[in-house]
Amino acid sequence: MRPAMLLVLSAALGFFSGPGAAKDETRLLGYEAIPSAQLALDLDGADYAQRAELTDAVHTALVADVIRATGLDPATATTELTPGGYLLRTNASLQTEIFADEAQAARLAAALGYVLRQWSVLVTALAEEGGDTGYVVVNFPEDVLTPALAQSFFEAAVAEDAGLGGGYTAFGDAMIFLNMRDADGAPYSGLDDIAFAARLGLAAGRFPGADLGVAGAGLAYARFVANDWDASPEGEDYAALLADPELMAALDALRRRHDALVVEKATGFGWR
Repeated sequence: MRPAMLLVLSAALGFFSGPGAAKDETRLLGYEAIPSAQLALDLDGADYAQRAELTDAVHTALVADVIRATGLDPATATTELTPGGYLLRTNASLQTEIFADEAQAARLAAALGYVLRQWSVLVTALAEEGGDTGYVVVNFPEDVLTPALAQSFFEAAVAEDAGLGGGYTAFGDAMIFLNMRDADGAPYSGLDDIAFAARLGLAAGRFPGADLGVAGAGLAYARFVANDWDASPEGEDYAALLADPELMAALDALRRRHDALVVEKATGFGWR
């Protein structure tokens, strides 16, 4: 995913373990499994079900091996497939919750980004003390939130304010929005955190598709780990962060497996 993609946090409402999560070094990584660079795919006609099928296959085949390659224990991680939105489109994404400190989480994010050829992986912690990124959780009635309904609310939020169109993730009965910053600390949304939350509250209150409410808002830790595939076509930004030739050899093997799986699925879907 490119920087500013997702802009989300799935940590709320049961995925993180609550107020002690950051203290216990539990962090969340958000990313996609469909490559953003190098593999030529025609995704114009790709539907959500196809994207979800490929994403689930990548999760099953590769995610635990990437975690293991970085020296972390896959048994301490939980990965789930969830809808995620970017620039008014809802795609399948993966959210990995793992017991790791900031440096370990950044290394895992770089490894995932490298293997899956992603522009960035988002690392978040909802309960991090000193967090500087505003977040808002919009709650839906139990068991009604689908990818289609999430997309509908995403469009309603953008109709309320274009600054809410950066992205979201849906998890359980909630959609979570992060007011991500650029390198200078300015929100991509063009809204300060209070205005960001207020606009989402208005969108929730006016949404005709379900009875919604803002379940929570505050400040979170949120950082992108990224590679500029135009300037670094071999994933050099990720490799520099990892700085481990033996690990890179293992990740190269995993990337070849990912490429083969993507080509197989994409051919069947008519994406190639």
